[in-house]
Amino acid sequence: MSKIAFVFPGQGTQFVGMGKDIYENSEIAKKEFDEIFGSLSFDLKDAMFNGPEETLKKTKYTQPAIVAMSLVLEKLVRAKGITPDFVAGHSVGEYAAMGSAGFLTLSEAVKLTSFRGEVMNEIAEQVNGGMAAIIGMESSDIIEALKEVDGVVEAVNFNEPKQTVIAGDKQAIEKACEVLKSKGARRAMPLAVSGPFHSSLMKPAGEKLREEAEKYNFKDAEVTLVANTTADFLTKPEEIKAEIYAQSFGPVKWVDTIKKLKENGVDTIYEIGPGKVLAGLIKKIDKEIKVVNINSVEDVNNL
Repeated sequence: MSKIAFVFPGQGTQFVGMGKDIYENSEIAKKEFDEIFGSLSFDLKDAMFNGPEETLKKTKYTQPAIVAMSLVLEKLVRAKGITPDFVAGHSVGEYAAMGSAGFLTLSEAVKLTSFRGEVMNEIAEQVNGGMAAIIGMESSDIIEALKEVDGVVEAVNFNEPKQTVIAGDKQAIEKACEVLKSKGARRAMPLAVSGPFHSSLMKPAGEKLREEAEKYNFKDAEVTLVANTTADFLTKPEEIKAEIYAQSFGPVKWVDTIKKLKENGVDTIYEIGPGKVLAGLIKKIDKEIKVVNINSVEDVNNL
């Protein structure tokens, strides 16, 4: 029998005005957004709806904004009678997946995301790190080549078969880009990010997140979540708490995640949230899977 998965995007998909059309055109959305906005100690609504872009780009705002919009849209998709058999999220999108799975309420998921944004920012400022996208090379070859580079540099985001993101020390990243190009990478591009996310340099953020997660009332999942770091199924509070810790300095195994969904009967994936980044990645991983993109009121109405 064919199955459905909901997937949620990560950082970089934000835009000024995000969520505004949903807020103004849906009573359900307005109620959910107001509850989320009311649970935070800063004005996320103004940052999302009015910007400016510089404010929305700050991790403290970016991460909860993406998760908030994703989760409100998810509610609207469910209101249409569409429910997932599995959920997954890319990087910070995993926090939207947590809310969708029922581990946390919507506002709890956004609140924890907002803490993640702050702590990631804080640690990123303490380490001189960065990230780079490597295009046109198998991930196994990238991992092998990185062994030749001194300093901390790791393959962290396995986005699609020929696109992997590396993270680590700034100098090690520069050296790695040269080495990988010499070994056949089509492109090696430094990314405009504030830190070496998902690398071992971010472990102190994991420690703080583990501590913070203990303050939340996690419940057993109603929907199975596929974890970023392992592509394993998670349903229990202890499992998701371990993933929150590991994911802050561990890999995003997106290729394995999509393969896992396919192996378990998923033939339709709804990408819910800003942008269409995941749809592009999924198509490169498996052309047979149907992807439905939901990022506006119009998309929901067309269901």
